Amino acid sequence: MMGIIITPRPECRFGTASAEDVYNVIGTADRAEALAAVLAQTPVTFAGLVRQDVSLDEAVVDPNHPEASAWIAHVPYGLRARAQTGDAGFSFEMGGGTQHITQSLETMGKYAAPGETALDYGGAIGVTDSSVEGVDIVVPVYNWMEPHYFGASYVTGRYKANLFHLVGSVNDATFRDFERGEVILVGAAGAPRGQTDYEISFKFAASPNKWDRVVGDITGIRKRGWEYLWVRYRDEQVGDALVKKPYAVYVERVYEYGDFRKLGIGV
Repeated sequence: MMGIIITPRPECRFGTASAEDVYNVIGTADRAEALAAVLAQTPVTFAGLVRQDVSLDEAVVDPNHPEASAWIAHVPYGLRARAQTGDAGFSFEMGGGTQHITQSLETMGKYAAPGETALDYGGAIGVTDSSVEGVDIVVPVYNWMEPHYFGASYVTGRYKANLFHLVGSVNDATFRDFERGEVILVGAAGAPRGQTDYEISFKFAASPNKWDRVVGDITGIRKRGWEYLWVRYRDEQVGDALVKKPYAVYVERVYEYGDFRKLGIGV
């Protein structure tokens, strides 16, 4: 944060149970650095009030000239601090996700009628003459809700737009100890609490990354939690029979990555 200059602006507001200081922040094009500088250089309490969530508006932000970049910081104060990120107040649920698969992890047995041969389908499930039907299974999914409290001035139109664009996206960096790609923001709901703050509940789900999956004879498959894996089969001649076997695996990214730091609840 060397070189970041913070100076007060004249448009401060004061009320009986709230106040807001406004600052110019000059010298960085990085939002996280600007926010850290504001938090480090502004008081935690003011006139008996507690600092709420700081918001930043872009004034002139140019990554090629960070020294000339500028932000406007809104530092609100209220009667109580925002709830801290942590397990307190969380509600969560483990499991319950359903996925349709066409491929097993391992074929544990093959049994044939007398005089017949149980063919090897390479782990394909529900093979018919024309298709591979597969089966629905339960997969590990961790669902949880987080309530957080924000100063009313933090919940701006821009912040709500950020929430809107982040819903349905997956984490682009480590979040709540989960690896990149394992967490999806399912939704968020909020409402004001009096005149000074909002309560917003965030709903997340996590699905594990898999780095060494095997499908038939295909190894080394890498799949992040919310990517979609599908298998292509073809007929192979085995004796007098045509057998459907996997010959290609595709891993598809179907969700956008999102910067969960924009939620304002830490990582």
